Amino acid sequence: MAVGVAFALAAGLLWGLVFVAPLMLPDYPAALQAVGRYLAFGLLCLPLAWVDRRQLRGLTRGDWLEALKLAAVGNLLYYTFLASSIQRTGGPLTTMMIGTLPVVIAVAANLRNARRDGRLPWARLVWPLGLMLLGIGMVNHVEMGAVRASDDASLSRYALGAVLAVGAVVCWTWYPLRNADWLRAHPGRSPRAWATAQGLATLPLALLGYLLLWAWMGATGAAFQMPLGPDPLFFVTLMVAVGLLASWLGTLCWNESSQRLPTALAGQLIVFETLAALCYAYLWRGQWPAMLTWGGMAALVLGVLWAVRIKPQPVVAEAHPN
Repeated sequence: MAVGVAFALAAGLLWGLVFVAPLMLPDYPAALQAVGRYLAFGLLCLPLAWVDRRQLRGLTRGDWLEALKLAAVGNLLYYTFLASSIQRTGGPLTTMMIGTLPVVIAVAANLRNARRDGRLPWARLVWPLGLMLLGIGMVNHVEMGAVRASDDASLSRYALGAVLAVGAVVCWTWYPLRNADWLRAHPGRSPRAWATAQGLATLPLALLGYLLLWAWMGATGAAFQMPLGPDPLFFVTLMVAVGLLASWLGTLCWNESSQRLPTALAGQLIVFETLAALCYAYLWRGQWPAMLTWGGMAALVLGVLWAVRIKPQPVVAEAHPN
């Protein structure tokens, strides 16, 4: 149990890095950060593909198309939304909204897969959801005050960042549900090989996205210095670090934790990612969170922990009247 919790903590600390990387590269477009990160991750998957080559050969054309869809939405589009949002909100609000994912996914599954996976009682979900919304509202109040007090305040920029965060939540609500559909439909397949297939599918998409972004900037006369921007060494180092530590090592630590802990407990420990991301954001700012922010963080964490403890109830099929 202790080792499992330690692995979950390590995964959260590593995954939190993806929330501070956009703050470290404020002059780099979010789309470039997304394709850069997943180029690095895709290249890391090449040696893993050799290990899983037998399983990968068994995938059909339809399987590879599904892997492409998952890679496009769950990797590239999600991180583009996330990085764009963080650059506009400063980090904490986006992190809080992404922190609701365990419950948002559960609610979406409640609507979509109740007959297959059981239904969460709405009457019991209302209270933790309300607590989470209260936490987000508290942090938003603090961040909005900071925006208004700033010399270069832009409420429209901040609002756009919040909308982009919603887009990131939508992407990563769709992804695990669709991914679970494939895994349940193919119980004999290796989850590790399927993850590797998605990494391989990400590689050509990221490369194509990189080339299209480069061409677009050239055609529009953008002042940004392609292909690696104003600080090439830092950009490449950070993308490789995020690809290695967050995308690969973080997932490895999470898998190790998931093998040792009950699923219900593992789901609750995803909050380590949210807390790590918030800590990194404030460390990068060089600020101490306001008391209202501390209260909002506590409300979010308590709401998530409360919600994930609610057990789904089996849906009993009604008998046909005839």
